[in-house]
Amino acid sequence: MNLKEELYRQCLNYVQTRMDAAQQGINEAQQASKDDTKSSAGDKYETGRAMMQQETDRNMAQLNEANKLKVALNTINPTAKHTVIETGSVVKTNNGNFYIAISAGTFTVDNENYFAISPASPVGIKLKGLKAGDEFNVNGKGYKIINVL
Repeated sequence: MNLKEELYRQCLNYVQTRMDAAQQGINEAQQASKDDTKSSAGDKYETGRAMMQQETDRNMAQLNEANKLKVALNTINPTAKHTVIETGSVVKTNNGNFYIAISAGTFTVDNENYFAISPASPVGIKLKGLKAGDEFNVNGKGYKIINVL
């Protein structure tokens, strides 16, 4: 598996983990709601149900966000070759490596760290359209692009 395919796979795993956690939270809140029986303390029962509904809503929002990330990943061809930076590019610079896909934190491949960033992030926007040899600045820090994959 090449570098881009491995980074893509790690991003998919990241999204799937988020989706699984959100779905589990939804299932647990729904189960707790079913298990909660109406007691003589009606206000306590209603408060508990409202809190469980809020928890379900929060997890649904997280699931929707994870779905958006998955949709964004589905637009990427991990085997495509790039000379100009675009979504799906791996960018090696003198001050760090980037994978332009989704905002998913740092991944390590072959003992090298890669920051998975969104093309809409400040760094992603600066990188778009650049190529090996170009330079850019982010927060006063200079970067020189060594390689684009």
